Amino acid sequence: MKRWLPFPLLSAVLAAGWLALVGEASIAHLLLGGLLALAIPLVAAPFLDHLQHVVAPGAAVRLLFLLIRDIVLANIAVARLVLGPEARLRPAFVSVPLALSHPQSIALLASIITMTPGTVSADLAPDRRTLLVHALDCADPARLVADIKRRYEQPLLEIFGC
Repeated sequence: MKRWLPFPLLSAVLAAGWLALVGEASIAHLLLGGLLALAIPLVAAPFLDHLQHVVAPGAAVRLLFLLIRDIVLANIAVARLVLGPEARLRPAFVSVPLALSHPQSIALLASIITMTPGTVSADLAPDRRTLLVHALDCADPARLVADIKRRYEQPLLEIFGC
């Protein structure tokens, strides 16, 4: 079974995504979606074998909803900052020490930070123990570091069982 369906969750997401994109569940689209759901993971398997496995899918869902909420709220906050006086901005670079060690989870954390308006992952230390983050408005760097670790890094540690 593993030989023909190496990543069953990915296959299910691909099939559902195909049907959502085409907007109809005709026999032709069901067959094509099924074919894509089988073929893409088979072709991609050599590139995906080294990835970490999710050990807490519930935590992944909670992180997804938290991230969506944070993106919406950060968009509003950034809009207020950008439309207001420039003097209100307090940009800063902040070093975030990492408990994560796997390259995939570090990249995911960096992506999450960058997706949230007002923050950008700027650099990763060569030893992969510190992530440099630029914040558009940072009154308290220690609080920003604590928020990133609590809101994003801790769930990633739980998701991947690190």
